[in-house]
This record gives sequence, structure tokens and C-alpha cells, in this order.
Amino acid sequence: MNTIANFGKKVIFTLSLSLLATAGVSLVHAQQLSQDKHVQADNTVDSAFQHTKKIRAGLLDIGYAEVGPKTAKPVILLHGWPYDIHSFEKSAELLAAKGYRVLVPYLRGYGTTTFISPKTVRNGQQSAVALDIIAFMDALKIDKAVVGGFDWGARTADIMAALWPERVSALVAVSGYLIGSPKTNEIPLPPAAEFLWWYQYYFSTERGYKGYKAHTAAFNKLIWKTASPKWSFDEETYQRSARSFENPDHVAIVIHNYRWRLGLALGEKQYDELEAKLAKSLDITVPTVTLEGDANGAAFPLPENYASKYKGKYKHHNLTGGIGHNLPQEAPKEFADAIIEADSLSK
Repeated sequence: MNTIANFGKKVIFTLSLSLLATAGVSLVHAQQLSQDKHVQADNTVDSAFQHTKKIRAGLLDIGYAEVGPKTAKPVILLHGWPYDIHSFEKSAELLAAKGYRVLVPYLRGYGTTTFISPKTVRNGQQSAVALDIIAFMDALKIDKAVVGGFDWGARTADIMAALWPERVSALVAVSGYLIGSPKTNEIPLPPAAEFLWWYQYYFSTERGYKGYKAHTAAFNKLIWKTASPKWSFDEETYQRSARSFENPDHVAIVIHNYRWRLGLALGEKQYDELEAKLAKSLDITVPTVTLEGDANGAAFPLPENYASKYKGKYKHHNLTGGIGHNLPQEAPKEFADAIIEADSLSK
């Protein structure tokens, strides 16, 4: 018991030091920032995702891609780890063609999204990430949107729908209800399930922090392969997203996120009230569509175990054909169709 407690204190102390350290912007990231200054030559998806926009929102300057008519119904799509906005490139094109205004922000610690102040704690806890997207909507003067995502993005979308249902007209959540808490995560899982979470235990160590920092791109490419074992992505596809991991805050955000989940890193007091609400496993009342692929190599809850959390109009679809964890990029049409279906449920 004392050994475990001491280990936890050591991890928290080490993390605090690493979070306070600030790094210079890498050459790749500097290039991304310079791209932000370019004016989009057209409204094509390629242009929108290559030359992202930027807006000040809450604690961040958020980089984002935008396609579709500006006066149309807004759809906000949220990526996970270790992915980025390119997971939604094809889905965004399909949705824009259907008349939606599609906005795809980089989460904190990714791509062209940066913290306004170097003094802000590089915090990856779930409520902080969700508040970023609420601030993003406020900055763009968007009162309500269809929100969809996968992995961290699905968790964020779930939280938005649970805490601020008035801001979410409809929800699409890959792998369903992903809201959790450090207390809930104290409960051990069966060995096979624990095995799938190997990386979060690696991240809990100083060796894991140093390893991820030293080999970020290679590490994340391994996760792509293991989480989507039947997805034959090429090197160009991976490198397009890997550039977003050059963000100077990426490592700190990722490490804090997984350590916080296990209770090995502290959150911030300003989020305590929100986390206390989320720890009650709040029901979601907005119209929702959930999705799952038949070849998801990552850990995920079974649909029958979370269906009851969605109290509004609800649909679930299991996708076949070797669809893995990065479902929007592997099955872009099906994901876009789910957004349209969720929107129709809200009418």
C-alpha cells in the first residue's frame, strides 16, 4: 500500500515538473502556424484542411478546418488520440455536399491549436477538453450544433451532451458512452481488457513519458496498426496526421490525460464541480446515434452495456468490413450518414 502511494506521489511530482516545462515550437509546427496565415484559395476540402483557420477561444487559440456554407446548420467533429482532423476529411466533404457547415477543430495538444499563456497547466482531463469545444462554439457564435466524434472526441461529445444538452442538437458517438472518472477506473478489469490498455500503464511511468516524447510518431503509428488491424493506410496518410503530433504541448497533454484517468495525476480545482457531475454517470437526453466497427483493436464498451445511458431518440449501428478504431477515416460515408441520421432524429 505505502509503495503504491509513494509511486503515485512520485508520478504526480514528475508530471508537475514536465507540465511546467515549456518547449520551443518545432520547425514542423512553425510551418503549420505559418500556414494559418494563408487565405484559403477556395472552399475545397483539401484547401480547408491544408490551410486551417484559427480563433481565440477560452484558454486556446484553436486551429480548425471549415467546409460548407457558413449559414448552414453547424456540425462539429472531434478527433481522438493518436489521430487528428484528417480523420474527418472525407466525411466533412460528404456533409458539406449535403449542405452542412462542418467545423473540425484540433483538440488541445494537436496541430495548430496552442495555449494562449505559457503558464496555463497542460491539463488533459476530460472536462477541460469539453470546455474547450464549448468555448470554440462561443467564439464562433454557434448556439447549437450536431456534434460527433470518436475516441477522445466521442468522450468529449458525450460530455457536452450530458452537461450542456442545450448546446448539442444531436450526437454521434463512436463506441458509445465513454464518460468515466478516476474513481470508476480504480475497478480492475479482466486480464484481456487490461492488456488492451497497456499504453496507459506505460505512460504512468517516467520511462513511458520519456519514451513517448522520444518516439511519438513511431509510437502513434503502432497504435494506428493495433487499433485498426485491417486498415491498410499508406505512409502519406499517416504522415499527414503525424505532423499534428509535433505540437509542443502534445506529449504533456497525452501523458496527463492517461495519468489523470488512473488517479496518478491531479486535475485542476476549477473543474472539480464538472468532474463530480460526470462521476455520477449522467444520462444523455439528446438524439443520438452510436457506431462500432467489427475490427476495433482498441478497448471499447459493448453497445448493450451503454444503450440505456441514451434516454432520447437513439440508434446504434455495427459496421462490418474490417472497420477499426479510426472509424470516421475508415468508413467516412457511414460516419457521415450517422451524422445525417442523428440530425434527422432531432426534427
